[in-house]
Amino acid sequence: MTAPEYIQLKAYARQDGFFLALLWITSFIFYIIGLSNSLLAMASLIMAIVSPFFVASRLRNFRDVGREGFISFGRSYAYTIFVFFYGAVLLAVVQYLYFAYFDNGYLVNSFAKMMSTDEGKLMLEQYGMSKVVDESLAEMAATRPIDYALNILTINISLGFILGVPIGLIMQRKNK
Repeated sequence: MTAPEYIQLKAYARQDGFFLALLWITSFIFYIIGLSNSLLAMASLIMAIVSPFFVASRLRNFRDVGREGFISFGRSYAYTIFVFFYGAVLLAVVQYLYFAYFDNGYLVNSFAKMMSTDEGKLMLEQYGMSKVVDESLAEMAATRPIDYALNILTINISLGFILGVPIGLIMQRKNK
């Protein structure tokens, strides 16, 4: 890969990483609101599941427009990793800002409220998980906003490495 080709790959990946971040940020917002609205919770889940297909469609655009219809597995894999990386960084920034300045314990309190319902208590008793859930909620309350953001950042970058293989294999097109 030449220097101009590398610059082109990163430019497309930055742009598409921004779009992926918008999808993930919307999904995150819907998840938070979805704690009290099941329709938005379902929309959040759907957006998360659609993410790899979105990246594959953006890779197809890069292949067809930027690479004139041809792309190797290595280049498509690198593109996918970069897109997930850029999207994950932007999502981590938004999540840090949310947990540092806006959450004020809302997420933990919502989970605690779910577990304190009659159904939640019955389920926890049946599985013998009451103590574990209480400890987990205490641990979540003690977690710093940066830790939440770095955890999700690590997961999303790892997903890029893992999902990059099937996406790259499916979207590659060799010269004839």
